[in-house]
Amino acid sequence: MGELSKLPNIGKIVEQQLMQAGIQTYDELKEVGAKEAWLRIQSFDPSACINRLMALEGAIEGMKKNLLPDEVKEDLKAFYQEKKK
Repeated sequence: MGELSKLPNIGKIVEQQLMQAGIQTYDELKEVGAKEAWLRIQSFDPSACINRLMALEGAIEGMKKNLLPDEVKEDLKAFYQEKKK
């Protein structure tokens, strides 16, 4: 397991998906952002759900996804509803 799996909410499978999506490091994840990272993952894994999106945002912010501020959660939920296939 690499650098990404050391982040909150990121296990071995999500780390592999991030790498498949062209994201190798925390800095790349932060630069791309949770929404774009989720879109990239969702392009090859249609089962990527709202929980994965929140997990990515939490990883960027350095916290468990359930601790994200309510306004961030609402923004991510709206994005997910708009983008899900």
